[in-house]
Amino acid sequence: MTPNTALDALRTQTPLVHCITNYVAMNIAANVTLAAGASPAMIHAVEEVADFTPLCGALTINIGTLSASWVDGMRKAAEAANAASVPWVLDPVAHFATPYRARVARELLSLRPAIVRGNASEIMALAGAGGAGKGADSGDAVADAQASAVALAGDLGCVVVVTGAHDFATDGTLHAIVTGGAAIMPKVTALGCALTALTGAYAAVAAPLDAAVAALTCFAQAGEGAARQARGPGSFAVGFLDHLHAMQPGDLDEARVSWQ
Repeated sequence: MTPNTALDALRTQTPLVHCITNYVAMNIAANVTLAAGASPAMIHAVEEVADFTPLCGALTINIGTLSASWVDGMRKAAEAANAASVPWVLDPVAHFATPYRARVARELLSLRPAIVRGNASEIMALAGAGGAGKGADSGDAVADAQASAVALAGDLGCVVVVTGAHDFATDGTLHAIVTGGAAIMPKVTALGCALTALTGAYAAVAAPLDAAVAALTCFAQAGEGAARQARGPGSFAVGFLDHLHAMQPGDLDEARVSWQ
């Protein structure tokens, strides 16, 4: 499925996306998902996630702001997603920062997400290759993480996405590089977390690798458009949502995607 075909499916189906994300990202993740054409829900209570997840087209789990009760909810949501054949996306934010985060990330990985999305440092560390990350920020280039992503995808049987100045997505055999975006994007808090939510939206209507590439293409193109008009991070954030909302099937420049 091409990015434009995936966007058409997203707008036609308007999937419900269950987003368990962090406090910092909730608002922008919900707004990005809505602007792109899906319907977000931000439910994390352990008492209801197992009942709610099967009602959704996809689940996303972001470990940015952890607590014990939220981890229980994440675990139950992932288990419910697997039982109901609902695809889910893991964003292992700064999993290398503390032993607790590392344990949680490994436990969630063992529940077999369809897609793992992270920056270069997060993906390298997840594959056991070290990395120079600092908190949620990457200290490594996407190119340096490509081998780790391929190995991780092969080991886990999932799609792995590395985001940065350009983006890389792989299922362990087929690889895609997506170019575009804007240098100002890292200046907007939790925009990467919002990409995870959008990836989940596309995963509800497309196969995992196609979904990842469609989300990356959509994000890159909206970032370029918003940056041309922005005066700074604040106006960029508003413009970014506007560009996502204005996109129509056929608008995406698929030439920015190269397959290997």
